[in-house]
Parts: sequence; C-alpha cells; structure tokens
Amino acid sequence: MGETSTKPYLIRALHEWCTDNGYTPYITVQVDEHTMVPVAHVRDGQITLNVGTLATNRLVLGNEFIEFQARFSGVTENVYVPVGAVSAIYARETGAGMGFEVQPYEPPEAGAQGAAQEAAPEGSDANPAPGGDDGDDDEPKRPRLTIVK
Repeated sequence: MGETSTKPYLIRALHEWCTDNGYTPYITVQVDEHTMVPVAHVRDGQITLNVGTLATNRLVLGNEFIEFQARFSGVTENVYVPVGAVSAIYARETGAGMGFEVQPYEPPEAGAQGAAQEAAPEGSDANPAPGGDDGDDDEPKRPRLTIVK
C-alpha cells in the first residue's frame, strides 16, 4: 500500500483552524463526473462551497471524499466531492488558506472496496445519498464517518 496523501489532513486542519478562529471555511472544487454538486452553481468547471458548520449538515471530511448536505436556493442538496478535486480551502473573511493540485479520481482497488463494504454496519448510511444517483451502480459504496465533539 502506498503512502497516504497529506491533502485530506491539511483540509481538515485548515477547516478546524477557520472554525476555531470564527472564520467561514470555503473550498473550491474542480467539477467532473465524480463530483455530485448542484450543476446550476458551477462556473467555468469549478464550484466554491461553504463548508462551515452553520452551512452544512452531516459534514464528513474523509480521506477520499468530502460529503454533506446544504441548501442551494432554498433546496436541500447532497454534495459529494472527491478530495482530489479540491483545489483550495480558505477563510472567506481573510482569504488565508491553501491551494492544492487537482488529482484525477482513482477508484479504490477491488480488495479495498470489499473491505469498506464489510466495515459498514447493516442499515448504516454507507450508500450514496438518494436524489443524486443517476442509476450507475459502478461507483463503490463507502462507510460514513461522523465527527463527534
């Protein structure tokens, strides 16, 4: 197994730093076929998302994906973004943050996918959120992590 990327750890650290200092954390995402975001808000192939605790519900900053629910134009949407597609995280108020190289999405290996499915308990939220599923069953199911404070 190769070395784990530092990118998800840096995203989580900067998110925590923004929150601790009363700033609003925003991420900029390069949109492709693996991102699930409201298409109406995509500009030039990118979307900027408020990932603050007041703007999101069920926020998970995972190693492979960032997922949450948020309201866009008054409608609740499920957002699902590969960490590799994140090009920046920054504080809206100051602009302080960090930019990243966008990496192409690579599906997990077959062995890792089976282990992830077995790790998800029966009845958990391991399935992708309804409403954004285009019927393509080829995407791997993943366990859902919850941040406990």
